[in-house]
Amino acid sequence: MSDKNSMKDIEIDKVVINIGSGSDSKLQDNAKRLLEKITHMKPADSLSKRRNPTFKISKGTKIGAFVTLRGKNASTLLPKLFEAADNKLKPKAITTNTINFGIREYIDINGIKYDPSIGMLGMNVNVALKRPGFRVADKKIKRGKIREHHKKISNEEITEFVKNKFKVSIGE
Repeated sequence: MSDKNSMKDIEIDKVVINIGSGSDSKLQDNAKRLLEKITHMKPADSLSKRRNPTFKISKGTKIGAFVTLRGKNASTLLPKLFEAADNKLKPKAITTNTINFGIREYIDINGIKYDPSIGMLGMNVNVALKRPGFRVADKKIKRGKIREHHKKISNEEITEFVKNKFKVSIGE
């Protein structure tokens, strides 16, 4: 019998890749094409939640594009995204249950070539982590509660998970 509790294992819940384009429709289309090229999935539009007259953005304006990856798609693409970030993360990139980092240029991603019609775009990558049993709190019928010590994945645990699974170094 092993001493390790399998319910304490950390899993990837989802990976969200976001490109902010502002209110420029041409840049918006380029961002959507790029996300489709990287993930082979149809991206969704990010809409502004409130108006911002300084940038001439009204409520409901398309200001970006994003794709949410789950399951096998997320676990196969995430190593490439870490590699594009030089397998390094800053300590402030890790918070409770999440990892957030940016990629300056999409050509850093392995297997993606430069497309002159798209231009140069960067992106934000957000990784949500979970433990087995999180579905109990999300389901509609017979919903259960998850204790705080199981729900929150600490920064130290996430750091250990990323170092062991993806060989990513944490530091300045």
